[in-house]
Amino acid sequence: MTRGRRPPGPPWTATPRLLGQLFTDRLELIGSATSTYGDAVRIAIGPKALYVFNHPDHVKYLLADNNTNYHKGIGLAEARRTLGDGLLTSDGELWSKQRRTVAPAFSTKRIARQAAVVAEEGRALVDRLLASHGRGPVDLVGEMTRLTLGVLGRSLLDADLGAFGSIRHSFESVQDQAMFEAVTLGLVPRWLPLPIHRRFRRSRRELRQVADELIARRRSAPVPGADDVLSRLVASADGETGLRQARDELITLLLAGHETTASTLSWTMTLLDRHPEVADRIHQEAVDVLGDRPPEYEDLHRLTYTSMVVEEVLRLYPPVWLLPRIAVDDDEVAGYSVPAGSDVVVCTYTLHRHPEFWPEPDRFAPERFAPQGASGRPRYSYIPFGAGPRFCVGNSLGVLESVFVVAMIARELRLSTLPGARIVPEPMLSLRVRGGLSMTVHPV
Repeated sequence: MTRGRRPPGPPWTATPRLLGQLFTDRLELIGSATSTYGDAVRIAIGPKALYVFNHPDHVKYLLADNNTNYHKGIGLAEARRTLGDGLLTSDGELWSKQRRTVAPAFSTKRIARQAAVVAEEGRALVDRLLASHGRGPVDLVGEMTRLTLGVLGRSLLDADLGAFGSIRHSFESVQDQAMFEAVTLGLVPRWLPLPIHRRFRRSRRELRQVADELIARRRSAPVPGADDVLSRLVASADGETGLRQARDELITLLLAGHETTASTLSWTMTLLDRHPEVADRIHQEAVDVLGDRPPEYEDLHRLTYTSMVVEEVLRLYPPVWLLPRIAVDDDEVAGYSVPAGSDVVVCTYTLHRHPEFWPEPDRFAPERFAPQGASGRPRYSYIPFGAGPRFCVGNSLGVLESVFVVAMIARELRLSTLPGARIVPEPMLSLRVRGGLSMTVHPV
């Protein structure tokens, strides 16, 4: 048994309100709890209790120092029905083995070689947006998803994903189902013929077919010496079990490799629309650094202000807004008891808005990430790609893609949200824009 005290939290009489927030406003649920009760909160909702830790010291302990005691938890546990035992959902030796398999494909040297692919896909995106000028609003989330799937397919899989146009909507259905099961506490039987259940089963079947087809193509036509992720997964697969594991990893990569960056780019465009002075600075930097040529890998370190903007977007709207865990054994965190089996979460969204470490936390201020601006800030106060051993393996490609595409768009275009549009975050497995994002395109 743990010896620490129980973290404070809302009284049992708040249960109806908490259940409502669990369905409709999960960010407000956690944000109001931490602002009211502090950095360690126990939120009891029906038969479940959620332990929320919101201080950099807590984050360091949970995700780094004692990470082996905390396995993947709420939300991701439900997503395992589709993702299987991929990197997002697996633990222990299986996770370590698969991480070793795919990690070389994300090395700095290899990512640098993919800069041209990012620039080409970025150019295609800008051309599509330019062509839409005067034709009404564009579905920006759809455009960003097309971009990120193009980069993912060419840079990590050596494959064209253009033929699989249903991937985006299939993953949306998977996320909807995982979050539905999480917020209903698993009490709604899966066999009920609900529309959400039927969409999920259809989407899961489609994603498995996509992964199986990509694997079959690579097995039938292997590329000697290839170092992309798909080739590495196929080469490491041993028998039917190994092929199923390769499929799980591939589906996980398809989700994580496109959804997070598409979300970051969508939020960036909304913030640039709200802050035209920031868009002006990015435009000028892109003109000064790039001229009219495509970006090259070395430009990543020259586009300094654009990089600061992307970092600030990742602070305000981290695509991975929640890092859920389940305590394996009894533990004590900062003097608070955490019983075995407890649902423990780090909410990146609230951590990144902690007023002790982020003055005026809701304000969009890219200068926070100027070299002098970060001095004295705790390392674990900013974790857009997670922390500890499970730090996101694809972070370098995601940052490269975001910085290049933002610079390329700002150099030639301005994007505007529709009058009266209400842009709000929707916390699913990733932090996406609720209801999509329509914007009009204007050449600079």
